[in-house]
Amino acid sequence: MDQLENRIRERAYEIWTSRGCVHGQADQHWLAAEREILTPSTTTLPGKPAPQKKRPLPARSKMTTTLARAG
Repeated sequence: MDQLENRIRERAYEIWTSRGCVHGQADQHWLAAEREILTPSTTTLPGKPAPQKKRPLPARSKMTTTLARAG
């Protein structure tokens, strides 16, 4: 657990420095770091395949449509 907390702390620090070291936003930086670190580990659970995105069908030209109707 300490390792996870250290990763979140380091990421929160990186976020803080990347946003100009503005004081008073530590909670927001911590929550953003938590989301970044914890979200990937919960999106795909072990033994459960990730959902597949459907590929869009290629667009048909007018000529292809005309030939398909003629056939």
